[in-house]
Amino acid sequence: MTLIVFAIAAAAEIAGCFAVWMWMRHEASSLWLVPALISLGVFAWLLTLAPSEFAGRSYAAYGGVYIATSLAWLWVIEKQRPDPWDLTGAAICLVGAGIILFGSRPV
Repeated sequence: MTLIVFAIAAAAEIAGCFAVWMWMRHEASSLWLVPALISLGVFAWLLTLAPSEFAGRSYAAYGGVYIATSLAWLWVIEKQRPDPWDLTGAAICLVGAGIILFGSRPV
């Protein structure tokens, strides 16, 4: 369930940042800021659902999922297929995120 929450949070964060990107970099209407604020608010709320005692650990694990979701965004929304270097880097990050999130901790 945690990975699903992280993936949805990543999509919300990327959508919010993309909306700001469109407004600032492509001179789109300032109305792009409305979905940006909503998406970024949803992103922040979703991260609070992560089952971790420490926010920093949760955010570190989320980072790996964010990278993978960013590459999916690149492919699906921006129509740019990730290259082997992108995929290798994302795989390494996901392994690291899994270790951080699911690693055994002393009680």
